[in-house]
Amino acid sequence: MAWLSGGIRAWFAWAGLAGCVCCRAALAAAPVADPEVLISQLYRLQVTDHARSLQVLAQLNREEGRLTPAQEWQRRYLNAWEAMYQGDYARSEAMLDDIIEHCGNSHLVNHASAMLLSQLTASQHYTEAFELANRIAARLPRVTDAKDRLLLLSNLSQLMGHAGQTELAVRYARMAIAAVPAGQSPCYPASILVEALYFGKKLASGSPELRQAIDDCPADQQPLFNSNLQFMFVEQLLHEGQPRKALAMLERMRPRIEANGYVPARLSMLVDKASALAALGQDAAARRLALAVVAAGKPGEIDLWLRQAYEVLYRVDKRGGDAGAALGYYEKYAALDKAYLDDIHARAMAYETVQQHVLAQRLETEKLSRQNAKLRARQALDAETAEANRLQRVLLLVVLCLGALWMLRLKRSQLRFKRLSRLDGLTAIANRQHFMAEAERMLGQLEKRKGAACVVIIDLDHFKRINDTHGHAMGDEALRRMVAACQRHLRDADLFGRLGGEEFGILLADCPREQGRLIAGRIRGAIEDVVVEQGGLAVTITASMGLASTDSSGHELRRLCADADAALYLAKDRGRNCVMADAGVERLAAEA
Repeated sequence: MAWLSGGIRAWFAWAGLAGCVCCRAALAAAPVADPEVLISQLYRLQVTDHARSLQVLAQLNREEGRLTPAQEWQRRYLNAWEAMYQGDYARSEAMLDDIIEHCGNSHLVNHASAMLLSQLTASQHYTEAFELANRIAARLPRVTDAKDRLLLLSNLSQLMGHAGQTELAVRYARMAIAAVPAGQSPCYPASILVEALYFGKKLASGSPELRQAIDDCPADQQPLFNSNLQFMFVEQLLHEGQPRKALAMLERMRPRIEANGYVPARLSMLVDKASALAALGQDAAARRLALAVVAAGKPGEIDLWLRQAYEVLYRVDKRGGDAGAALGYYEKYAALDKAYLDDIHARAMAYETVQQHVLAQRLETEKLSRQNAKLRARQALDAETAEANRLQRVLLLVVLCLGALWMLRLKRSQLRFKRLSRLDGLTAIANRQHFMAEAERMLGQLEKRKGAACVVIIDLDHFKRINDTHGHAMGDEALRRMVAACQRHLRDADLFGRLGGEEFGILLADCPREQGRLIAGRIRGAIEDVVVEQGGLAVTITASMGLASTDSSGHELRRLCADADAALYLAKDRGRNCVMADAGVERLAAEA
């Protein structure tokens, strides 16, 4: 969802401040230096005229010495918001923590909590965000103000959606919609509900929740939310294979997006249009738009616009026959995609860590309660009986600890043996049995979603000479060095195993035939560069490689391995140290 990478921080900033605007009285006629008037002006200006708000904030800070305690906390909250807006997250977080812990105003605590929750999420401090979310969830039953509940529930929903907790995110979003005060627009929580469904892959272009949210967020009143929802609708159309409808929607949105000048919306429009044009085969136009997005990218960030743009450029150049350029763009796309997936994994892991921590605290509390009950019982006994009971408990504790230690060691041994049973003892990669079983499973999944894959069989050339001439120690080291060289060119999703002796197998997942040939070629070159030195001797190795792809051999592992083996024998016949692909197909063509 490319629009989300740039829009989320703006959503949170708007929501954290706009919700608190409702806590302030309407602007009254008073001298400009009146702190109450300055505070009211700031809540309004920070979301409408930020440049002017900086002047008013400076004026309010000069009044620090004569503010009431309530006004002083409001001043600190506004300075925390400004620090967040300027990107000084450490200072903002410290100020918000101080407000939550010490201000004593429930409304301000709720809004500071919502802002801190969103800021921790945006700055990727996921563990702290989920710890705060647990505290907010525990406090929710005591929050009776409808606007405060709306703000907290919406932020909780968005955080849980990002952690992959779709059901919880949807439930919080529906609770937020139910908390909307009479006469107030349900736009914000309705948008959060749609986002939760999108991240949970439960949204379609015809989903009633999406249609309702667009109706609740009209473009003339809620331009930011309306644009984000329209982009979700466009991306759903693209996912559903309706690029023409997506283009038509983008054209209707274009005048409004160009008029407001909001950069994330403009980049989303460009990259979605490039994807739609590429799907329609209009490669030149798609390439031009994708390059414009690349030119506006920020290297080093998890930029989903760049990821989508590189994917479009890869597809366009691949269709155009420029394999080198296509591979370069694919590698950039893959790097951004991996960073994005790692970030998603980090959120999920942080959520699980915090939940386990909460469970541990609960168990510790229960344990302390039980210990206190035993202590009260012991105090009722005479000294001799109490001493005997203490000795019994010590002995029992020793037995329990020894039993727990034994069970822990047994469990670790079981896990170790299970892991070792799947690995080759020399190279620490998958052994033949595990490779074949895992490859069958992966190919079955790829066949269901019509994904491509390649099987590569590697055989080291004249490897027996190394063992016979230099000894098995040199041969073993050569195998280990060869495996390390191959792994540098494999992705996390790929499967690598030793099939026996000097023969190895690789399953390249989500990899079409031409890309597989390129990867296999790089691996062959890496093996050729391996130099093994022992006892003053140095040897080099080469490998012959056979490749078969699901494009021509289907998803049955036995057929893929047979075709890869045939290609390997052809590589041996052609002089070794080379890669041959789809030998079965080439023989049929030659016989025809």
